[in-house]
Amino acid sequence: MRKPYVILIGSASGIGKSTVAAELAKDLNIKHLLESDFIRAVVRGIIGSDYAPALHESSYNAYKTLRDADKYEDYDELIAAGFEEHATFVIPALEKVISRAISDYDDIILEGVHLVPGLININQFKDKANIYFFILSSDEESHKDRFVKRAVQIHRGGKQLDFFTENRIIHDYLIKTAKEHNIDVIGTENIETTLKKMLSHINRTCEKILVKNTVDEIQKLVDIIIKNNNGSIEKISYKIEGFKNPLVRKVNLSEYDETQRFIKSLEESPRKKEELEKLYRLSKFREMRVCAANKQALEDIKSELNKNNFIYKE
Repeated sequence: MRKPYVILIGSASGIGKSTVAAELAKDLNIKHLLESDFIRAVVRGIIGSDYAPALHESSYNAYKTLRDADKYEDYDELIAAGFEEHATFVIPALEKVISRAISDYDDIILEGVHLVPGLININQFKDKANIYFFILSSDEESHKDRFVKRAVQIHRGGKQLDFFTENRIIHDYLIKTAKEHNIDVIGTENIETTLKKMLSHINRTCEKILVKNTVDEIQKLVDIIIKNNNGSIEKISYKIEGFKNPLVRKVNLSEYDETQRFIKSLEESPRKKEELEKLYRLSKFREMRVCAANKQALEDIKSELNKNNFIYKE
């Protein structure tokens, strides 16, 4: 039997993970979709507030229950510590749910703020299931807008909006821990783009493509791969004459904003740009591992690269 899919979607409150998870379940025809808040409610019924006061608070104000709060010099660290304490009581139950789904060969999507990279042990399931873990991100303005719209439309979110600063700290903490544990961070600029990026990881059609471009053409290259076709660049190899092994750089670029920060850094640092130009001159081409949502999307990327004379032909 094939391995079941286990898809984990974490983010701070108000990022849109419930909407994304529901649409992803529909696209993949996965019937089991569970919010970590439901698991938390069950655990609260088992573990009393005297034993686990942080569990009986919300993720964004659990810091108030910490006995050693004075040891945290930074407010961000205090919020993160309270959040960790809160999530730690929920995670063992989440792992039990995953184990049960795997033993029943059921595909499942779990979404919620309690899915914390580094705290939930996904390695124990990798041999038994196809595990995909995503942390969703949003810029601060869009994040706040979602809270406001939710509060107005369905009369929810007002309390979280009062704790927006704390929710934003949790957002940044999740992004930081995701990067530390090589968990994919997906932006939520719009639902269609977000789903395509997630599907590109789940379906993961990848190919090594030989490209030739100048440093000044990097912008056009990433526009074709990432912006126009929602693809990603996982690795770049430079084959340098006189060296037996190529120079390999793992980049894992799937977010367009991240590429723009890199390009801006080249514009602001002539020395950095000059060093990259030297590396380009030492190699006739770059070997890129490019991934897309499906085979057709990958073919579209190759076709557009070819039209712009970026494909290196040996």
